Amino acid sequence: MTTSTPSSSQGESLRLGRATIRDVVPYPTERSPCAADLSDNTNLFGAPPAALRELTTAGRDEITRYPGLHARRLREALADYAGVRSDQVVSGCGSDDVIDSAVRAFAEPGERLAYSDPTFSMIPVFAKVNGLVPSPVRFASSGDIDPDALLATEARIIYICSPNNPTGSLATRRLVDRVIERAPGIVIIDEAYAEFTDDGRVSEAPDHDRVLVTRTLSKAFGMAGFRIGYGTGSASLVHEIEKVRGPYKENTPAERAAACALREDVSWMRALAAKAVENRERFADALRANGLAPLPSAANFLLVPIANVALVAQQMRDRGIAVRPYPGLPGIGDALRITIGPWALMELALDALLEVRAAAVTIESAG
Repeated sequence: MTTSTPSSSQGESLRLGRATIRDVVPYPTERSPCAADLSDNTNLFGAPPAALRELTTAGRDEITRYPGLHARRLREALADYAGVRSDQVVSGCGSDDVIDSAVRAFAEPGERLAYSDPTFSMIPVFAKVNGLVPSPVRFASSGDIDPDALLATEARIIYICSPNNPTGSLATRRLVDRVIERAPGIVIIDEAYAEFTDDGRVSEAPDHDRVLVTRTLSKAFGMAGFRIGYGTGSASLVHEIEKVRGPYKENTPAERAAACALREDVSWMRALAAKAVENRERFADALRANGLAPLPSAANFLLVPIANVALVAQQMRDRGIAVRPYPGLPGIGDALRITIGPWALMELALDALLEVRAAAVTIESAG
């Protein structure tokens, strides 16, 4: 086997790159075929019927021309779904795009972005690429957010993910209220998984001057391939984000299909979200019955502490099951995140996990 060293031009590129992003690792994109991909927390039950129908009607002009500048049709549908006005909605290429835009809009380089750790892995990346200082704080011993620790950072932006990725934990409302009341800057509340729980603030965000609540159509709505996310907040806050978001973030067929799903497929989505929750609890029971201890979750996934997680995940993929490994999580250690889908897929995942674990025990015993 041979190894390569950076060419002089590559070395020059590294030298010219910003020092603040030299340790940033590109987002993992492992997508080799497998029997069951339980790594992305997307809706594994299917796509919205109205969206599928609408995609068949895309015309030439929708392909050859730019979409509407601010996705009016989509924003109106999102506003109706969220229970706010259309000028209180900002959309983007996934909710991560909305979060990234908000970071640029409300924090100057050198200021802080605070978040509970562990959380969505892109948050420290968004901080660094926008010139901010990532300020992680530990969750409380209860697994809830620690509002005083977040506030003590005096961060320009405080990010709260609820339900949290990757732990699945739900932030207590009164603790979030404490952060909102005392934060020196804006508070971003990421509700990507809110459809899997009854808790949420998407309709309340415009009542506050400095709160942005973000959501996505990639999870419960089953439209991850469309890359549609959105945020709600006061009209003035949304206006500031629009300044830096940039135009044409959503393509026309996706915008139209998503708008139809929001109008016609909410009941469909809620039924499948309820099924995911049912299967989540059933899967958690099965894990516990086999000696594992998944963390309580309010989302469509479970985080399962397990040793040698990178090896376990690779061996599960070798058996056709993709899951997301998290080595060395603060306060947790090694853990697997497993997306919940139809029960047949969960049986495959359970069989693979138990088989890998049994093989590891056999090897340890032999050693």
